[in-house]
Amino acid sequence: MNTKNVAWFCLRSKLKNEHVAAAHLRKMDDVHVFLPRVRFKRATRQGSVWVKEALFPGYLFARFDWQTSFRQVQYASGVRGIVHFGKYWPIIPEKSIEELRQVVGTAELHTISQTFSPGDAVRIADGALRGLHAVFSRVMPGRDRVAVLMELLGQQTMIELEAATIVREGNERMTIFQDQGNSLP
Repeated sequence: MNTKNVAWFCLRSKLKNEHVAAAHLRKMDDVHVFLPRVRFKRATRQGSVWVKEALFPGYLFARFDWQTSFRQVQYASGVRGIVHFGKYWPIIPEKSIEELRQVVGTAELHTISQTFSPGDAVRIADGALRGLHAVFSRVMPGRDRVAVLMELLGQQTMIELEAATIVREGNERMTIFQDQGNSLP
């Protein structure tokens, strides 16, 4: 392999099938794959569950010799194409991949902790109040209990819940950058 032509490229895949493309690419000789993922709690109809998603939905990274492996990578199962702009095929700097690896770790998986601050918007994911929105107030003394503020019958009411029944409101995936003290790329 000529190392002069080896570089990191961004690849497109079908949404929610990034892992399929990564699995096929990992079987190829001289192709290195990096699929950063996050693990976080999400509210579902069945309650709060841990989910894994690609940090960049629909995208993953591959390092290969573009002269010898371009077509093989371009048409690999699960790959929709190599990101390009007309005739320009951008290369991802090695430093950018290393910075991402520092955040997500060698397992390519970063678990987003469920730490809350007073005033955080949360959603109740389990129990009789499932699906309702609230504002995190504080951690209660005792075992895994929290206090949240809810609007009930036109008044703000403090309610005590199990900590495991609430999830952060909004796009959980974006909190990886907030947890690391970084801004979005």
